[in-house]
Amino acid sequence: MNYYNEIKNKIIDNEVYSKVKDYSKERYKVITYFEIGKLLTEAGGKYGDNIIDEYSKKLVIEVGKKYNRRTLFRMKQFYNMFKDEKVSPLATQLTWSHYSELLSIKDINKLMYYINIAINNNLSKRELRERIKSNEYERLPIETKNKLILEDKIEVKDLVPNPILIKNRNNIEIATEKALHNLILEDIESFMKGLGNSFSFIGSEYKIKIGDRNHYIDLLLFNIKYNCYVVIELKVTEFKVEYIAQVQKYMNYIDKNVKEISNNNTVGILICKRENKFVIEYCSDDRIAVRKYELVQYNNYRM
Repeated sequence: MNYYNEIKNKIIDNEVYSKVKDYSKERYKVITYFEIGKLLTEAGGKYGDNIIDEYSKKLVIEVGKKYNRRTLFRMKQFYNMFKDEKVSPLATQLTWSHYSELLSIKDINKLMYYINIAINNNLSKRELRERIKSNEYERLPIETKNKLILEDKIEVKDLVPNPILIKNRNNIEIATEKALHNLILEDIESFMKGLGNSFSFIGSEYKIKIGDRNHYIDLLLFNIKYNCYVVIELKVTEFKVEYIAQVQKYMNYIDKNVKEISNNNTVGILICKRENKFVIEYCSDDRIAVRKYELVQYNNYRM
């Protein structure tokens, strides 16, 4: 086989196709680059690793500058990433721009996580890049990572990262729950995206009445995918036992007075300045995710 001619012909075919078949050109490009990556891998095995240098010099002259060494090397990376049977069915479900963001990821479980969230949430290239940049996968609880690997059932609280990143536009000092609350409300959409997937906003300081006293839930959300209300309680101190009881009370109220029969049971997210894992282990509730928060400057965090 003349590997160079085969690669050159595929590139030319792709260039032609991209001009006349706009609706499917990205899928065709991804398939073409995968096939070229396979040819480059085979050619490298037969003629040596410097074959990419040789081919790229000729392709730049004969086809175009974008087919340089870096581009060919990424095609080879792409093939080696997706030749595995576990990930190959996903190879055409994103654009080449998306895969360019993923090529540096070596951990197969981390790779699968980002591919799946990009597909399921229709993330743009920029949104995917920011999720990776924020170390979202690394911030998932170990239990959640194990569930993803074993393909166990995932619950809404499993995908809430730790810490939760909250952007601090003006780098202000946060000393009270009210200040933290207001900071979140400045960009509630960004906050909800940072919690995971499919959250929608119901209310801030959501008023409920228990007996003859009014209480206020810091944030009440609804998760569309998991069909349940989500109670959010904010604290600017270290975790304390009584916080769990407070969230449980609010969750029970929502279950009894707000949720419909068709909704799943309410879950809670308790957000604290600091965790106390030893205390949490013995007094937590399986329905409640306890997470610490971390303030980040706006320029370093965009969702």
